[in-house]
Amino acid sequence: MMNITGEISSGCEKMATEARCRPQEAPSGVACCENPEEVLLLCGHPVCKSCRKQSGKGSYQCAVCGGVSNTEDVDVRCSTAVRGKHGGAARQSPQAEQNSAAGCGLQCSRHGDDSAKFFCLEDKRFLCDACEDSKEHGGHKHFLIHEAALDLKRVLEVLQEDLGCKLETLQDNKDACVHALEHIMLQAKDSEDNIKEEFAKLHQFLRDEEASRIAALREEEEQKRQVMKDKIEKMSEEILSLSSSIRDIEEEMSAEDAVPLQNLVAAGRAQCLWQHPEGVGPGELVNVAKHLGNLKFRIWEKMQDMVQYTPVILDPNTADARLYITADLTGVKISTEADRQPPDNPERYDSFACVLGSQGLESGTHSWTVEVEANTSWEVGVSAGAGRRKGEAIWTGVWSVEFWDGEYYGRSPGQEEKTLLRVAATLRRIRVRLDWDGGELAFSDPVSGAHLWTVTHTFTEMLFPFFYNGCDTHPLNVLPVRH
Repeated sequence: MMNITGEISSGCEKMATEARCRPQEAPSGVACCENPEEVLLLCGHPVCKSCRKQSGKGSYQCAVCGGVSNTEDVDVRCSTAVRGKHGGAARQSPQAEQNSAAGCGLQCSRHGDDSAKFFCLEDKRFLCDACEDSKEHGGHKHFLIHEAALDLKRVLEVLQEDLGCKLETLQDNKDACVHALEHIMLQAKDSEDNIKEEFAKLHQFLRDEEASRIAALREEEEQKRQVMKDKIEKMSEEILSLSSSIRDIEEEMSAEDAVPLQNLVAAGRAQCLWQHPEGVGPGELVNVAKHLGNLKFRIWEKMQDMVQYTPVILDPNTADARLYITADLTGVKISTEADRQPPDNPERYDSFACVLGSQGLESGTHSWTVEVEANTSWEVGVSAGAGRRKGEAIWTGVWSVEFWDGEYYGRSPGQEEKTLLRVAATLRRIRVRLDWDGGELAFSDPVSGAHLWTVTHTFTEMLFPFFYNGCDTHPLNVLPVRH
């Protein structure tokens, strides 16, 4: 099709140029002179400005086909070669069209000569007079070559415009993907840094715990070593004393004279006073079980004092571009980074400063507490998973409690007006409790225990914890719980 269009366009420009250079004969004595300044009538045939003016005001009869055109409806165009400079196309008289076609140099698809005058729309082939009358092309739509060229040019103009729009869309999508690629790399780097930081804390905790337990082991070792050393030293002294006594007795017994009575009495008294020394007593060995028993479990128990469990983790990929999610994904605040612009992915809010929890809820009972403190504009609740994220209609799937302009309101889908809530004291925290199976969503003040609002609804789709922060001075924080 493109090659045919090119051939038709070339031939059309050639014969249109030749036709413009020849004067045309007009019926009823109306002549059309050669004039570079032409106008294109509604019937598609050109006429010079001077001839049109001579015809009188209001209308003009075409010298080629006899059609009447109103003067104010005439499309004025500059007369260059087929007005190619401005995208126009002149129509010629049938005789001029045939003369032009005969000299355009296009070959008949069957006979191979340069006599092609027509174009078969069904077969996309150039035809001469003989071919046009043949049965082979009977019932087919035939057009003069220059008319077919004009029609195809119009088709190509529409195609060109459509392709231009697609090219622009493709370029925009490519730019968006390049931006997303950069964001992915940034996300991965930040996540890696945070993982390393968290593990560094765990490693430090384990190193500290290891050092503490080894120190306790060595302290017990030192204490019990000292006890054993004292016993050994004492028994060594006693061994020396007894050995000396034994030698003295042996010397007395080997003497020729009688043993003095007093020596025997003293030896018997010493034997009576001596006590059997203690060996290794109970509990004097290292308590290995205390140091090694359930070691990992006891370390894990102690580790729970330094780690926290948060029932709701925020999803940064849903956060409006104005929001900043803390590194632990439990807090949201207004961003202070002017150049921060995340990708506009389908999950992301783009009109309100909202963010969702990362885990969808479609069964069971769930509860979480949000610290609002001095925040002056917030909203907390749940949003339907299929709810809208773009534009102004995001609230159609949201159940929530809102604080705005000093008042508390309850919101439910389908309500024309929000429900004004009577709250005795300013809320510092708000607790959300969702019983998905029971169809109940309750809001309360965990500090005072006061009930705020309860919604009953038969939930049929996945729900996500929902947060809106319109205050640029105070964040919203999901509080950890003991797990």
